[in-house]
Amino acid sequence: MSITPRQAELVQSSFRIVQPMAATTADLFYKKLFEIDSSAAVLFKGDIKQQGQRFVQVLAVAVGGLSNLSTLVPIVKQLGVRHVGYGIRAEHYDSVREALLWTLALVLQDAYTDDVRGAWATAYAMLAGVMKEAAWGEP
Repeated sequence: MSITPRQAELVQSSFRIVQPMAATTADLFYKKLFEIDSSAAVLFKGDIKQQGQRFVQVLAVAVGGLSNLSTLVPIVKQLGVRHVGYGIRAEHYDSVREALLWTLALVLQDAYTDDVRGAWATAYAMLAGVMKEAAWGEP
């Protein structure tokens, strides 16, 4: 799966709206994730606010890298392998996708068009596929 330049631009431009609300976005994301998948909550040890900051930072790198996949993919592969060590299982990726798209809809409001949703869903599917393949050998 790949992402078109237009989809990358939609993700990047909508993320610029999200960034000033990074802390709120992270809080909403984790609350929704733990509501969807309570088994994910035990994977997060320590300060969830700090984890939220790291989440938004990693998201910023991924979003920014959509314009240069040859640089981004090796980073995402390493992230996928590291996540196995944190106890992440393949099914967690579905919960994260659902929580992320729900959070974006809430934060972006009217800017969360069908095209923006589709672009985020495509970007997530592509990046999650890379991570899962690096972690377990299959997307």
